[in-house]
Amino acid sequence: MEVYSPLERRFLTAVARLAYSNPFLTERVDHERAALGREFVPGGPVWSASVTDPDAELPNVARIHARLEPLMESIHARLERASDMTAADLAIYEESVHEMLYQRYYRKFTAAEGRWQFYRQFLADWKHYFSISGKRFETALQPAHVFACYRQVRRAFLHVFDNIIGDSMPAARLRASVWQSVFTHDMRRYRRILYARMGDFPTLIMGPSGTGKELVARAIAAARYVPFDPERMEFADAPGESFFAINLAALSPSLIESELFGHRRGAFTGATGDRMGWLDACPEPGSVFLDELGEMELSLQVKLLRVIETRRFSAVGDTALRVFRGKLIAATNRNLAEEIQARRFREDLYYRLCADLIRTPSLREQIHDSPKVLHDLLLYMVRRAVGDEAEQCLPEVEGWINAHLPRDYAWPGNYRELEQCVRNIIIRHSYQPIAEQAPASADFFAAQVQGGEVTAGELLAWYSALVYRHAGSYEEAARRLGLDRRTVKAKVEAYLEKVAG
Repeated sequence: MEVYSPLERRFLTAVARLAYSNPFLTERVDHERAALGREFVPGGPVWSASVTDPDAELPNVARIHARLEPLMESIHARLERASDMTAADLAIYEESVHEMLYQRYYRKFTAAEGRWQFYRQFLADWKHYFSISGKRFETALQPAHVFACYRQVRRAFLHVFDNIIGDSMPAARLRASVWQSVFTHDMRRYRRILYARMGDFPTLIMGPSGTGKELVARAIAAARYVPFDPERMEFADAPGESFFAINLAALSPSLIESELFGHRRGAFTGATGDRMGWLDACPEPGSVFLDELGEMELSLQVKLLRVIETRRFSAVGDTALRVFRGKLIAATNRNLAEEIQARRFREDLYYRLCADLIRTPSLREQIHDSPKVLHDLLLYMVRRAVGDEAEQCLPEVEGWINAHLPRDYAWPGNYRELEQCVRNIIIRHSYQPIAEQAPASADFFAAQVQGGEVTAGELLAWYSALVYRHAGSYEEAARRLGLDRRTVKAKVEAYLEKVAG
């Protein structure tokens, strides 16, 4: 006898696909529509956090779950009586139960960090639905592993959904890309085997400055798989810090090497004791984040390449091999193809990193795709700045921007610039884009130089700001000046800070 009616089979097949699809791809909408039919509530193709109504319910998810709960109990009773079932029918049942149990428990995962006693209730449900005489489910998953996967899915969803906002397609693609970085495109395979191997895949995040690359890195790091111990009723979370971020542009090569690999006492002048590097301190569920990777010198790139290839490294001044157990995440705003061509970045290192590549969109791309994004981001940032006064403050911020900035203003500093613009308007009721912060005229500055009123550092800062304004980027300004990009950036910022002061 058939266990499912044609309508039930269609519904459960769609539910099973929905359970293992990327929630941030447009295919999610297709699966919801297939599951609900005429009950489907139309909406946009992008699943984005609502800034105006952050607690808004998702009607289609609620409707699917309301239908799924009683149906699975009915089908469970039928399975106990059924004498023969195909592997495909058992798989539909199994995956539908997984979706139902996740929806039943996900709120407990959100609220129960550190208190996991509800695993007993989960285990009772698991045994009820899967301990059916004569039925063998193909995956034969352990309930503790599925429990750990549920927690991981919930953590990943919260970090991606709540922190990468915007209803534009570029933002949606970014959320989907981050989800794939955590779970791959095939969540079934991930659940079976890859959950324990994702640390072997480094992640490279590329995009303009100010587009949230570190936010993406933190979302990936916070959503890593952590096993659950059912005997001790606890997750094997690493004690203390598990996200180690290094800004390579802010450190000298020797300091980068020490921070990353550690050093032994006497390895160099000032090394008065042994120091553990981040690669050594990082636990297995942890992550090391290398920001501004394009700033790393070639000699250190070679050492990093060896870490990726062998998971082995040595501290500065030591020959003993150590093991890197965590995940490596790197980010850069540079065009690595150009850097490779200019021999400033190793091609073999790029090919070790690019297996998992994420690109962060510019704010201009987002606004061009969906003009409403600017309003939502302004509300989000105003709330962070003034809290409960956001609704009263937002019209002031939006009004100033509409009155004083061009409608097609490009926001070259991206989200970072937008946030500083909001703060400037709140504090001073004004904002001056960097392109308008022109260096003092050559005649005025020459007069100061002739009068002996300018230091060598001030002269270089002024000229760096002048070249940067014409070049449009720190990379091009550095090329014209024959200086390191970090030096140019520091000089321009020093000049602007002096002007602002």
